Amino acid sequence: MPDTEVPTLYQWLGGIEALTRLTTRFYENVKADPLLAPVFAHMDGEHPAHVAAFLAEVLGGPTDYSQSHGGHPHMIRQHLNRHLQQEQRRRWVALLLETADELAMPDDPEFRSALVGYLEWGSRLAVINSQPGATVDADAPMPRWGWGEVKGPYSG
Repeated sequence: MPDTEVPTLYQWLGGIEALTRLTTRFYENVKADPLLAPVFAHMDGEHPAHVAAFLAEVLGGPTDYSQSHGGHPHMIRQHLNRHLQQEQRRRWVALLLETADELAMPDDPEFRSALVGYLEWGSRLAVINSQPGATVDADAPMPRWGWGEVKGPYSG
């Protein structure tokens, strides 16, 4: 059996081009969603590209987001005092997965399990970081997600 390297999630889904298509179409769908549209009403035109770069880095791609925007602490700052609710979080995850299906992104069980795992984990952190009193750890590491990640209990 030949020795083959396991691709990153980033490589498996098709790289930055695929993520840019996903986030561009996703945020078009968000604008039409009655629950999410108000949350993103002030989103600028660069938002989909920033989210694509963030996801790229998290899923094993280049570190462009950290180099250009300041990594995970910057992303946390974007959620401070937004008062996100679980209903919005659940819709955000569902709509992103619906958009992935719409664009015929990889739907094999292993990839989708890893993607759903990250989306659930990351969106729950976004809700926590959007509540009153949340603060930013300037040294918060960028999440790195791979095949079958388990992060252990959340410790704040």
